[in-house]
Amino acid sequence: MLADFNTLPTQSRVWIYQSDTKFTEDQVTQLRKDLTTFLTSWTAHGASLQAGFEIKYNRFIIIALDQSQASASGCSIDSQVRFIQAIQEDLGVDLLDKMNVTYYQNDRIHYKPLVDFKKMAKDGAIGKKTVVFNNLVTNLEEYLHHWEVPAIESWHSRFLRK
Repeated sequence: MLADFNTLPTQSRVWIYQSDTKFTEDQVTQLRKDLTTFLTSWTAHGASLQAGFEIKYNRFIIIALDQSQASASGCSIDSQVRFIQAIQEDLGVDLLDKMNVTYYQNDRIHYKPLVDFKKMAKDGAIGKKTVVFNNLVTNLEEYLHHWEVPAIESWHSRFLRK
């Protein structure tokens, strides 16, 4: 069952999919339609899942699930991944590669392979205050307060110069 993302409880489970490229306005329109269709009929063992979504910065798809109603099962998570894989193919983007980092620099969002990000951090081009997107957050509370954070406050800190 589709829910308004902004009304979901803060303990709702979150999945974040980052795109390797910025979505066009046409792609965002298509994504909203496809996500609405998918989440409206998303179930776990026959029970409707109350979930919502948002698309941030034309680059991130965030899906949140109110687990107080029904929790995602292995099968429902698999169906979500298959849905995301289909979106990747339809749009020609990469949404599942977790070995990439997205961050702000010069008031712009950048996307780099982890190996490049590590080198930039080692060379001092990325610093403690560089705002990164911590896509490892697991619930809506973390997403709202700890998703866009200085690198020093995220798992990215392990790559910073000491």
